[in-house]
Amino acid sequence: IENFGKLLISKGKKVAVLTVDPSSSISKGSILGDKTRMEDLVKEKNAFIRPSASGDTLGGVARKTRETIILCEAAGFDVILIETVGVGQSETAVHSMTDFFLLLKLAGAGDELQGIKRGIMEMADSIIINKADGENLKAAKLAKTEFNRALHLYPAKESGWAPKTLLCSAIKNEGISEIWDVISSYFETVKGNGYFQYKRKEQNKFWLLQAIESSLKSEFYTNIAVKKELEKQLKALDENKTTPFEAAEKLLSIKNT
Repeated sequence: IENFGKLLISKGKKVAVLTVDPSSSISKGSILGDKTRMEDLVKEKNAFIRPSASGDTLGGVARKTRETIILCEAAGFDVILIETVGVGQSETAVHSMTDFFLLLKLAGAGDELQGIKRGIMEMADSIIINKADGENLKAAKLAKTEFNRALHLYPAKESGWAPKTLLCSAIKNEGISEIWDVISSYFETVKGNGYFQYKRKEQNKFWLLQAIESSLKSEFYTNIAVKKELEKQLKALDENKTTPFEAAEKLLSIKNT
């Protein structure tokens, strides 16, 4: 990210980097150490780096990430990079708030053809294999071939874009400019065929529904009557006097009265 950010700044871009650190499921804490890994980029006047904790938010992104993106756009940042928590097969909410989805992989990780990663690979607009240098170069080239084969098995993307697989070496600063070339080519394609505007509208609809869902959930759990009945139903579950579905129906009927 640091090398890529510096490349963009050298091209006259203002760059914002929003990193999301995983939170402990036990202590709920987060180290927020991503910024320390970008010692040079953080000194750039045209760069803004904001680490945040994922908390209990699913999707590999923090709760307010979308709002932060909107603020960064309003503040005049040309490129906004979002680094997610190690994205899992069900943690793909980041796709619903970005224009370009880049999947960063390492050679030899064993998931070139692994079905468990299928959902993420289908969303990817480009797959970048990092650490393609030294003794790892041969494995990286092999991984690129395997990923290309896997991508050909997926149906054509709605955007009309064919995902690209690239090699890069962050430590040698090789292949970084090619990544920006691919991203630029992608935007030419989707802005030309109207998909860019269509996707932005669909994302707004998605976040409208998410906002409603979040608000209803908060309203439900802060209801005093629900809180009291919830304790009773949890106790009834422990004593095998009810089922989760029966308990849920009772709680929802309280909220609806």
